[in-house]
Amino acid sequence: QVQLVESGGGLVQAGGSLRLSCAASGSIFSIKSMAWYHQAPGKQRELVAAITSSGITNYAESVQGRCTISRDNAKNTVYLQMNSLKPEDTAVYYCYVQDRNMNGGVSNYWGQGTQVTVSS
Repeated sequence: QVQLVESGGGLVQAGGSLRLSCAASGSIFSIKSMAWYHQAPGKQRELVAAITSSGITNYAESVQGRCTISRDNAKNTVYLQMNSLKPEDTAVYYCYVQDRNMNGGVSNYWGQGTQVTVSS
């Protein structure tokens, strides 16, 4: 099993910045993709940004140019730097990790979520 511990959420004014972190630990074999999703009240969970093991990134259109995802493979940690935050960014942010297992398949893990609230 892989455990994910998120940190960095909080309350910020519109236009402000936050940096989310997610550290993976436990029975890690070989982490492939790492990503951040968010879920606003009454809405489905949506991808915010993802990064592959080789550093290729992908962003939701709504955060393009405002957010940067990065990872430290040595620390099994993924980060999300969020700038120019808007009230519509308010949501619970979840870390996602895809780990290659010894059988050749993959296992998917989710963090517990961290609240981000942007006030206007």
